[in-house]
Amino acid sequence: MASAVGADGPSVVVVSAHAADFVWRSGGAIARAAEDGGSVTVLCLSYGERGESAALWKDEGATLESVKAARQEEAAAAADVLGADVVFFDAGDYPLRPTDELVDGIVAQFRRLQPTLLLTHAERDPYNLDHALTHEIVLRARMVAQAAGLPDRSTPPLGAAQVMAFEPHQPEQCGFVPNRFLDITAVFERKQAAMKCMGAAQGHLIDYYEDLAVRRGVQARRNGAPGSVIHAEAFQQVFPTVGATLW
Repeated sequence: MASAVGADGPSVVVVSAHAADFVWRSGGAIARAAEDGGSVTVLCLSYGERGESAALWKDEGATLESVKAARQEEAAAAADVLGADVVFFDAGDYPLRPTDELVDGIVAQFRRLQPTLLLTHAERDPYNLDHALTHEIVLRARMVAQAAGLPDRSTPPLGAAQVMAFEPHQPEQCGFVPNRFLDITAVFERKQAAMKCMGAAQGHLIDYYEDLAVRRGVQARRNGAPGSVIHAEAFQQVFPTVGATLW
């Protein structure tokens, strides 16, 4: 993702609806950005405590707070493996609620961190409306963060940060058409280690996303990547890029 690389490496913010989404869908991109010398911050809007923690609710004596705590511990460990900081908002799960407080908090993080790249969910996901809502929240917060006239002048307005949607679990049903493939071969073991951190609640997804990385690697090679590319992640770019030439 060369467009997001500056003098000190990429500046990336990942907005994840639930505690594990960033790991499955962009763990490789996060690890790549960190290894390239950049900074990555994950904003977890919820812990996925209701809809994405079924295995944890089978434990005797499980409570909402115990499940939240377990998911927070998993996500923090995964972020550490990938080389990212993580901020938790605890904004609710099934449903996620887009309160003014949540949007203002995200705006504040965008202004503080000044990312050149935002990674988040796809625009549409009929299986999980929290994901689609997160996409809308990110675009709204990006718009507000760009405003010069906000009451808080302690941080500068956000620039034209690119937004890329990471791959949903069932892309065909979500209208997800990737137009960027990222080689994650060199950091794939780190992504595997991060996915294993989420194993207590969603261990059944590890094999799926290992296989997906191989399939996307095949597609990357068919689109011009060298033969050394074995694993890849797919993204859908929201805004156009600007260049002096078309080649």
